[in-house]
Amino acid sequence: MPKASLISIGAYVPKKVLTNFDLEKMVDTSDEWIVKRTGIKERRIATDELTSDLGTKAASLAIKRSGLDKSEIDAVICATISPDYFCMPSTACKISAKLGLRHGITAFDISAACTGFIYLLELAKSFVQSGVKKNVLIIGAEKLSNIVDFTDRSTCVLFGDGAGAAVVSASDENEIIDVHTASDGTQSDLLMTPGFAGVYPANEENLKNRLNFIHMSGNEVFKRAVTTLSADVISTIERNNITSADIDFFIPHQANIRIIDAVRQRLDFNDSQCVLTVQKYGNTSSASIPMAINDAYEDGRIQKGSLLLLDAFGGGFTWGSALLKFGGDGIK
Repeated sequence: MPKASLISIGAYVPKKVLTNFDLEKMVDTSDEWIVKRTGIKERRIATDELTSDLGTKAASLAIKRSGLDKSEIDAVICATISPDYFCMPSTACKISAKLGLRHGITAFDISAACTGFIYLLELAKSFVQSGVKKNVLIIGAEKLSNIVDFTDRSTCVLFGDGAGAAVVSASDENEIIDVHTASDGTQSDLLMTPGFAGVYPANEENLKNRLNFIHMSGNEVFKRAVTTLSADVISTIERNNITSADIDFFIPHQANIRIIDAVRQRLDFNDSQCVLTVQKYGNTSSASIPMAINDAYEDGRIQKGSLLLLDAFGGGFTWGSALLKFGGDGIK
């Protein structure tokens, strides 16, 4: 059975920066309040780009760095909660077309909120190890500014736009060692975008009630995230007979510095092991982990063979962890 390896990474962020001081002019908040509670100082906002545009730019870089020709990519999977179109076509289909990938390629979206990239890794690993596909392009892409209520100070300070992408291929080395994903739909109302679908259709009343935006019970989500992520990462470490000291880089979903710090401290990761980008990008949902991997890769921290531990928690609820050795050969 072939092994599956993450052989390249890429990311893209829009040019427009929305700082906490900008938000002070929009809602009743302050830079001090936001930084103290979230660690976020700024985030990127796409003004004239679609989710598929963000994903295409990240994916193009990931393909370039993989050393593969575009014709060798045989599947595209995109994780997003802010697609170009509500039902169809999928954002993956749009990205595939914009990249100029070969006709007839498999392309589809998944929706697992902030855990999207972990779900993508599990799918790509399964495709490659089964022999069904050889080179799978996975993309986390979000234009969350489309579904953020900028009159709601509890949520508008948290989210930003961006995309991250990777290529997962058959390889004899630096494999994706372990991936675990899970869900619990019993408390889905704590973090959701209610409209516009079957429960809350697109009508004047639901639009007036702003149901097309993210709604979140922050304190409850925080408590559930810390408890769940800590347990999941501990399980991954124990299952693979390693310790926290064996991990080169712990790369969590970049939602909130307090969540990251709480999990990091419970697992005894030091500052040099933990990759942080929440301060400059905010929460970019499914894009946050690949964007963070890309940052650490571009500044030279992540090298070929680096052991990475990823974890995420998101709406649904969904959560998951992944243990892998990075397979890239260096920035191209």
